[in-house]
Amino acid sequence: MMNPFKKKYTDTELEMFAFLAGINFFERLTNAEMVKFLPLIHTRKYQKDEVVFFRNDPSQAIYIVKKGLITLNLDIKDEFETILHVGKGGCFGENSLLEGTKRVYTSLVISEEAELYVIPSDTIQEVFATNARIKAKMMTSLAEFYNKNYVRLFTAYKDSFGFFNLGEIYE
Repeated sequence: MMNPFKKKYTDTELEMFAFLAGINFFERLTNAEMVKFLPLIHTRKYQKDEVVFFRNDPSQAIYIVKKGLITLNLDIKDEFETILHVGKGGCFGENSLLEGTKRVYTSLVISEEAELYVIPSDTIQEVFATNARIKAKMMTSLAEFYNKNYVRLFTAYKDSFGFFNLGEIYE
């Protein structure tokens, strides 16, 4: 039996919920929880070779790729090494879920153009301050993301043993 008092969502909202549900940081959220983010999401267009953010910039927003291709790069001396390509439905800038962080990589648009959903970190923190359940779910997703990256890092280290000192990451 249908609950006549249950909130009804527009087709546009339902499409956005389906899109967000495919992103690891939002996948645990219900529609009623995701709706809190909808007014916070801005769309921004970028052109080829435009930098979204540089390493060491303050982490001011999380980005979701609506259209286009982005590279995440580490700058080593005067060179850039691509660590990941992020396409439609991909998310980057995840450390903006944490307060007071800085970017650990540079992000660059490599497609002719890109359209990104941008959620400012200060508004994310406002949602977290009033919705402990949302914060807990998103922090669990962030912890899982970082754990997967640790596993990959340690596997890569084992495969290339001796090229760098793994103990340096804990200093």
